[in-house]
Amino acid sequence: MSSIFTKSGLSRRSFMRTLGAASVAASSLPAFAALQQATPAAPGMRRARPAGADGDMGERIVDPLAVVISSNENPLGMAPVALEAISKLGTGGGRYHQELKNETVTEFSKQFGLKPGYVAFFPGSGGPLSLSIYANVGPDKPLIVGEPSYESGASAGARMGAQVFRVPITKTGAHDVKAMVAAHPSPGAYYITNPNNPTGTMTPKEDIVWLVKNKPAGSVVVIDEAYHHFSPDESSIDLVAADKDVIVLRTFSKVYGMAGMRAGFFIARPEYHAKLAQIGSSGLGVTTNGAGIVGIATAVACTASLQDPTLIPTRRKINKDIRENVLEWMDKNGYSYYHGSQANFFQVDVKRPGAEFAKLMTAEHIHIGRTWKSMPNYSRITVGTQEEMDKFKVAFKKCYEIAPLPASSTAHLDFKPHYSELDFSQAYV
Repeated sequence: MSSIFTKSGLSRRSFMRTLGAASVAASSLPAFAALQQATPAAPGMRRARPAGADGDMGERIVDPLAVVISSNENPLGMAPVALEAISKLGTGGGRYHQELKNETVTEFSKQFGLKPGYVAFFPGSGGPLSLSIYANVGPDKPLIVGEPSYESGASAGARMGAQVFRVPITKTGAHDVKAMVAAHPSPGAYYITNPNNPTGTMTPKEDIVWLVKNKPAGSVVVIDEAYHHFSPDESSIDLVAADKDVIVLRTFSKVYGMAGMRAGFFIARPEYHAKLAQIGSSGLGVTTNGAGIVGIATAVACTASLQDPTLIPTRRKINKDIRENVLEWMDKNGYSYYHGSQANFFQVDVKRPGAEFAKLMTAEHIHIGRTWKSMPNYSRITVGTQEEMDKFKVAFKKCYEIAPLPASSTAHLDFKPHYSELDFSQAYV
């Protein structure tokens, strides 16, 4: 393992942060049977970072009026079945109970026809995403990514000393798989976020199949399906079941409303699990000192969520209805946005640097998402509750009508008014 750290410049400290801290465990919680599927998280838990707090995970200021639609969290929180499962755990949280975590993996594997040894359970999907890249790229094995796309893939490649090729997405927001194959003759990995983050758009399944079939031998396609539950399109997990050169990542942070509980899956055939073991992980996301172990309370909540057949379709419809309501309002008012989102967020053209617009919105107690360098005048907006999005509309109209600042006064603007999922991953995985 020492040679890998030496060649890549990846420190042991940063590697252990990638594996992730252990998930929250609780010995008992009150019953939540009365909660409904669409019950939003308590407003008092929606915290926002003050301007200038650059990645500091210390004390945070709570804005009681804040609408936090910045980090693609699910405002519904955990499903009632998950809360009930945790409450029934009782003093069982005082035991290790590995079999409860095995049950989560077994349930997921059964639903997707995956053989034993194809699924590993991690505290979140950020850690295994980085590990997937670490294990398959390097100075002689480039990484191919879409542009724009979720930054963690490219960041992980850079840490391993890999050359990162950024291929612009198509006009419809799909990854340009043919251009990705043409980018380099022998890459180590291709990274696809589906739906894409920040555009929320889908890469058609047939394009992914084409990429897997036409890519160079020895490379792997890493597919991040963090937001796939919000889309009616077909998953790529069946490609793993068919033993293709594919890794799929899933998380419980989004549709399942468990961002703070930390749970996700690394899905691949056994040889890719073995590659993770070569850089210090056992393939189960467990190291010799116990870092990266999923908590028992998280595990039972995950299993219960997986077993609820109504959870995903119900939440998908809630998200779609609210998202389309906002986008129809934007159409009526002549605002521009990136079309085709199938996720719980969308990109809006704010006609000025995104950081400038975010600052204006924060003054109205609305905390919106960050901006990508390749889309400097767009801001990413998370879909909140209908009430939250109605407040967003009022603030957006007011801020949009304020004249943009001169370019010279925004050249060095670096405003971060909220925690993003990237900030969170850097601090916790």
